[in-house]
Amino acid sequence: MKTRKKTLKISFSTPKGGVGKSTMTVLLASVLHYRLGYNVLVMDCDFPQHSLANMRERDLKTIMQNDYHKKVAMKLYLRINKKAFPIFSCKAEDSLAKAQEYVDQLSIKPDIIFFDLPGTANTKGVLTTLRSMDFIFSPITADRLVMESTLSFTKAFIGLPETDERNKKQKILLFWNQVDGREKTGIYEVYQNIIRELELSVMNSKIMDSKRFRKEADGTPNSIFRSSLLPAEPQLMKTTRLDKFIEEFIKIINI
Repeated sequence: MKTRKKTLKISFSTPKGGVGKSTMTVLLASVLHYRLGYNVLVMDCDFPQHSLANMRERDLKTIMQNDYHKKVAMKLYLRINKKAFPIFSCKAEDSLAKAQEYVDQLSIKPDIIFFDLPGTANTKGVLTTLRSMDFIFSPITADRLVMESTLSFTKAFIGLPETDERNKKQKILLFWNQVDGREKTGIYEVYQNIIRELELSVMNSKIMDSKRFRKEADGTPNSIFRSSLLPAEPQLMKTTRLDKFIEEFIKIINI
């Protein structure tokens, strides 16, 4: 693995709820930190619900109460010889300063800081934080309201006037999430054409829909997927094509 001096700031961002930004944040953070050897920090800026910080608490209880998960966790942490990635709760307006404050105290700097922001762009601090990101990944689904809100927000965001805090090398990429294998491909082709006409970038990888995205770790062996303390099982990653997504993600951010 290459060492890199600069810590990347990344956000999975969407103006529409329920499309998977928080789920994707925790899935990527877990696989990168626990399986692929990167060091990750997560800023949970989604005040007041702080869904990722609350998820961490539930994950801890699940592991402590389940023998299978306890064994998996012990084996994992002994092998990787590092702690779980930190999740810090904060408000969007404070997130950049809080993240820097924490990083300054570390001897080993994180490779990536994920910022999980509120879906509402008019929440104080959201636009300022998004402008500072190195990469923004926006999940889209074959739903008219999701597409309209995401495409219009992305175009408007790109068109905002230049400011000092804006990261001029920033890249914004859309990606297909919750893809239904039974859906007619024509629908996706129509939307792909619209995305091209708007001159927006979309990833090649598509993440297939699965009930696993909506289900946290339970006591079932080999069922770990959405967890902040354990990486998703390789077979479940393959089924949902998350494995291909992460391969492309790593190439794009170049770590």
